[in-house]
Amino acid sequence: MHRAAHTAVYSCSKIVGPAMIRQCLKCRVPQQLSSRAYSVVPTPRDSEEKEMLHRILRVDHAGEYGANRIYAGQMAVLGRSSLGPLIQEMWDQEKVHLAKFTEILAESRVRPTALLPFWNIAGFVLGASSALLGKEGAMACTVAVEESISEHYNSQIRALMEEDPDRYTELLQVIKEFRDDEIEHHDTGLEHDAESVPGYWILKNAIQLGCKAAIYASQRI
Repeated sequence: MHRAAHTAVYSCSKIVGPAMIRQCLKCRVPQQLSSRAYSVVPTPRDSEEKEMLHRILRVDHAGEYGANRIYAGQMAVLGRSSLGPLIQEMWDQEKVHLAKFTEILAESRVRPTALLPFWNIAGFVLGASSALLGKEGAMACTVAVEESISEHYNSQIRALMEEDPDRYTELLQVIKEFRDDEIEHHDTGLEHDAESVPGYWILKNAIQLGCKAAIYASQRI
């Protein structure tokens, strides 16, 4: 089990260190809420359910990985500004999200998307370039990305609720909690003048179009 976990976290090691992984093992998301033989994701009953669950976990892990790289890029530019502590606080929450999904992937024997190296670069570039537009630009990027992620989480919640809410209780709890964090980040961005950046709507729509493409690709590759 340890070997599987190490393999799954290798590509994320520059973002989530051993200390954060240990912290996440004691995460606020309960590891076992019942006497079931699994902690978060049930053993798939058939190939159709396996494909659905693997698609959900793969894209959620990729989304949190990308979000981490975006905040890393923003911190590289604005880390010493007055906005630095706020960006760091949101980034720290994203690190917990990523560590949790890394753990779940290892536990469920789900491979991460093959596009992680690309999201590593693309996420950092997006975060840094938005921050170069100023504090408002960074917050506009945060609003666009977090809105896309929270909407995607909501679609997963609806799908799992329609399938079998009792069977997916633990997974739903994780997704709902992380969704709430993303909504909080979105609202924080609006509170810090995201909409005042020149060309806000163009920037937001362009970023969200990229997010949709990333979600589509990460589910399948």
